[in-house]
Amino acid sequence: MAKAIYSNTPLALGDLLKDVRNGRIGLPDLQRPFVWKDAKVRDLFDSMIKGFPIGYILLWESPSDYDEKKTTIGANEKSFHAPKDLVIDGQQRLTALVASMYEITVKDKNYKNRRIRIAFKPLTKEFAVWTKAIDNSAEYIPDISQLFIAKEKSQSSAERRAFIKRLNESRVKQQKPELSDEEQDLIEERIIELLQLESYQMPTLEINRESNEEDVADIFVRVNSAGQKLTENDFILTLVSVYEKERRDQINEFCEASRIPADRTAYNHIMSIDPSHIIRMTVGVGFRRARLRYAYMILRGKDLETGITSQTVRMKNMTIFKEALDKVLDLNNWHDYLNILKSAGYISDKLIASTNAVVFSYVLYLIAKYDYGMKNQQLRKMIRRWFFMATVTAFYTGSTETDVEKQFTDMRDIHDRDALEGYIDRVIASRFTDDYFNIQLPIELETAAPITPTWNCFIASQIVLGHSMLFGTTPIANVFGVGSSGTKAALDRHHIFPKKYLFDQGIENNRDRNQIANFTYLDYQTNISVSDESPAVYVEYFRNQLSAADFKKSCEQHALPDGFETMEYFSFLKERRKLMAQLIREAFNRLN
Repeated sequence: MAKAIYSNTPLALGDLLKDVRNGRIGLPDLQRPFVWKDAKVRDLFDSMIKGFPIGYILLWESPSDYDEKKTTIGANEKSFHAPKDLVIDGQQRLTALVASMYEITVKDKNYKNRRIRIAFKPLTKEFAVWTKAIDNSAEYIPDISQLFIAKEKSQSSAERRAFIKRLNESRVKQQKPELSDEEQDLIEERIIELLQLESYQMPTLEINRESNEEDVADIFVRVNSAGQKLTENDFILTLVSVYEKERRDQINEFCEASRIPADRTAYNHIMSIDPSHIIRMTVGVGFRRARLRYAYMILRGKDLETGITSQTVRMKNMTIFKEALDKVLDLNNWHDYLNILKSAGYISDKLIASTNAVVFSYVLYLIAKYDYGMKNQQLRKMIRRWFFMATVTAFYTGSTETDVEKQFTDMRDIHDRDALEGYIDRVIASRFTDDYFNIQLPIELETAAPITPTWNCFIASQIVLGHSMLFGTTPIANVFGVGSSGTKAALDRHHIFPKKYLFDQGIENNRDRNQIANFTYLDYQTNISVSDESPAVYVEYFRNQLSAADFKKSCEQHALPDGFETMEYFSFLKERRKLMAQLIREAFNRLN
């Protein structure tokens, strides 16, 4: 029989949470965004007080060869300088419990501090998410943390008496009978029952310290937590939180700043950064690897070429990791790169269909800049063209890690910046063929999906070419910016052949009516003028408002066939898809 690498030890919830609070157990989720809704936390308490199971906790005893690297986790002061155990599975549950029971703040998805407040109604033994109404209701203890904190201060009896007094006073004001002795006894019993949740037994598996990261990672990615499969990325971030806390703090600060409008920070209008993006970027830049499973091997100290793990290699790998991370988080690099994307027409997150394209194109930017010494003008031109191609062809969609690994392999034989540019040009040329623009791209434009790389690229192309709104003079780029809209959006995606008009023509299928070739962006006022009129009617109106040259130019800028307003609908779609593809080609040529 194989020797188990873990022990099974049920632990009282209160003991687990005490160890989290004093630092004996490392819980990185106290530092990174907590994704659970408060209603899910409420349900967790409801299950426990009913005696239902809430899953197990998986711990990993800190590896012996990392003793000198361990640091505390979390914002509060710790009794233990180094965690003895790391939480591998159960981070969200423990975070929910320690935060709601002991008044500890967590981060929301935008990295802002928030409290999890769960209310308790003793007479009915019900939990509820805190609201202002509940806070004003004498029937509820509005925040259960006040009970658990009072217990720690040996003030539980006073807290119970204060609640009963408040409820009686409320009943008197409402001209209701005061609490009976039986009701008071019931309240006391149920508050005690709530506090006894600290004795709730949690099934706890502890992986022993002799197990290496590869063993633990294999377990980690196999287990399920609340039906959600854990990933290598979660495991890597746990390791970074414990062994390189300063670097994890840098990652958190960058991600948080990318969401909060400010100058000279990571904030931008293209993408909100997550820690997983930064890990991918760093491993890609430092080690030319795309698969995240390599990252925890690197942190362990494994030589990816020989397969040998050693302290010397670990220190070398960590140095490379830190140097790559510094390049990734350098604000000059980051904003220069984002400006390149903007020059390719991608000026807003509304036009980004693939975050992988942003992540891995940034990796290519940094490798070209630092490893190949590519100068600014050559670098900007190459990345601009590459991102444009990669986005519209969905280069980073599908088997992304495999495709990027192949690219890294190809680049091993490239030794100077001109050779790198030549390689990138060849990859682009292999995808941007005449057949692609004349046949494949028009086919890919035949879709009713609301968000597609091809539609986004069409709009980006109009921005590159400096096109204006249909039948207007405002550049399309102007209405994608922050502050461009009032109570109504400044930019509306409108049917060229209105849906009602098509319905009246017998075209009832939404997939037909919502073809992206039937859309264009209109400003708010033009949209009102178009309304549900037939193309022949509203086109005649705008033809009379504009000069012949301006009308023709506007139609060309929006890839509208000559005389489109009188065309049969499906013939119009076919012809417009061809023109849209050629407009995208024109924009790409402009990038040269």
